[in-house]
Amino acid sequence: MTIRYELREGVAIITLDRPEKLNALTVEMREALGTHFETAARDSAVRAVLLQASGKAFCASGDVSKMGDFTAESGRTLLKLAHRMVRNLANIEKPVVAGVRGAVAGIGWSMALACDAVIASDTARFTQVFRHVGLVPDGGAVYFLTQHLGIQRAKELVYSGRRVEALEAHALGLVNKVVPDAELDAAAFEYARELASGPTFALGVAKKMFKLMHQPALETFLDAEAWAQGLALLTEDHAEGVKAFFEKRKPVFQGR
Repeated sequence: MTIRYELREGVAIITLDRPEKLNALTVEMREALGTHFETAARDSAVRAVLLQASGKAFCASGDVSKMGDFTAESGRTLLKLAHRMVRNLANIEKPVVAGVRGAVAGIGWSMALACDAVIASDTARFTQVFRHVGLVPDGGAVYFLTQHLGIQRAKELVYSGRRVEALEAHALGLVNKVVPDAELDAAAFEYARELASGPTFALGVAKKMFKLMHQPALETFLDAEAWAQGLALLTEDHAEGVKAFFEKRKPVFQGR
């Protein structure tokens, strides 16, 4: 089994488990990840998601053993699997955290970019490797990088294919936090667990609002904001938040 899935304290932990190949994605892994992301999105017991990997690397892009063997048809099929996987990840209406170390390259970096937060080991190194094999970025890399960095900086990383070390990624705003490698697993889970204890309905709706911000005019966005806030105002979490505020205590959210 190259993908593991478990639920712990409201956090769906999805683990890439092909360490001997630096978790490079096979066709089967792409299919499994797409399915697991969809499962996490639908399961009401899941309040947040943690995407991580076993071994010394998060994901060294796709499985290079098949590189060069693709036809136009098989390449298109593989890309459709990648798009399903990334769409299902990006569209989870719950907080999603990536815990990354070592190589975070190609489609692996696209997955990390599709998450809401990235906790990185000090060993993490990020690369847009596509240019090194004469390909364009996939998995939505250009879309996500441009949102994070703007066009000029995104172009520099894509065109150069250079390595971005963890501290530079943090300085660029591509990583939320850098921790010593030995602390990564615990730090990433705690970050996800803390998000899972929050008002996850409201956070999920806020996530949709962030996505809308990159597309519509202000008036359309404000209409969506009114819709979103109207829903949030009716939730049990909102009522609990108001009650806890007046009682001067920490709220206990249930995600509904």
